[in-house]
Amino acid sequence: MTLNPVILAIWLTILATFILSVWKGGVAERWAGSLVAAGALSAYIIHRTVPDGAIPLVLLFAEFLLACGFLALAVRFAFLWLGAAMLLQAVQFTLHAWYLLLERPRDLLFSMVNNIDTMGILACVLFGSLLAWRRRAAPDLSA
Repeated sequence: MTLNPVILAIWLTILATFILSVWKGGVAERWAGSLVAAGALSAYIIHRTVPDGAIPLVLLFAEFLLACGFLALAVRFAFLWLGAAMLLQAVQFTLHAWYLLLERPRDLLFSMVNNIDTMGILACVLFGSLLAWRRRAAPDLSA
């Protein structure tokens, strides 16, 4: 089995983003990083354990839960980066729904949109974590 360098890069980015969000992020960033990591792990588990015919439906449900999680975070914390992550997760959910409803086999377009969208969500969480880190590191000038 050969390891695809794109997949390896995405997994390493997910791990790095999760670690940074937990280490330097605030509450919203920790939750968002945890959601992304849980979503990636659930997709991996789904692909390894669910029968081939049921994978698209189970992945759609997992994407739905992830979208609901980002919606709850965006409503609760109202950060712009969370709104962007929520919208990108909605694109991911729509992609899965579109391919499932059209009974279209996954192709290069699916893989490209899926990977680019995942990287966009990771970029949003990374951006939020860096902002939280910067906010905490800034001197308090309110006195």
